[in-house]
Amino acid sequence: MTPERSARLNNVLDKRQLNLTVVLENVADPHNISAVMRTCDAVGIQEIYILNTIIPRHKKWGAKSSSSASKWLTIHQFNDVRSCFDALRKKFSKVYTTHLSSDAIDLYDMNLTEDVALVFGNEHSGVSEELMRLADGNFIIPQVGIIKSLNISVACAVTLYEAFRQKNIAGHYDTPQILGQQLSSLKESWGFIDE
Repeated sequence: MTPERSARLNNVLDKRQLNLTVVLENVADPHNISAVMRTCDAVGIQEIYILNTIIPRHKKWGAKSSSSASKWLTIHQFNDVRSCFDALRKKFSKVYTTHLSSDAIDLYDMNLTEDVALVFGNEHSGVSEELMRLADGNFIIPQVGIIKSLNISVACAVTLYEAFRQKNIAGHYDTPQILGQQLSSLKESWGFIDE
């Protein structure tokens, strides 16, 4: 590996965020998943959660839309809401779903600098009732058009770039979050070792 490539990968790892994640619940289109993965990589999210309770487990992602982003992410797959939620609660203090409801809060009123998991649901049916009951609340992306929803990958991108903005202002990208054995393991999985 060239010194330039090693420096680039180290810089990416220094910016990775462990206190922000995305959960995709029963997202059917692998291209949507891949597009979300690409955005996660772009804003420094390392771990994402894929929850499939009503559709089969994904075997691969849409390569064209991900530009191989899955290679750089830690992907956790679940087929049970409770086990996924329990895993989230071990790392994140808040879990929010995206759902049009009277109690939903505006994305731009959320504090996305805390430990937070953001749940995006199926393209047609949205987030499951079970997961909504377990979550700390719902949020919406404000819109003024006729159609009151965005494609899941677009909704996720809008949300994650708001998180990026808030976390950048708060200085979250200034201090590495992945250290020690976790950093060594990730470097090994990425195929490089510092000289």
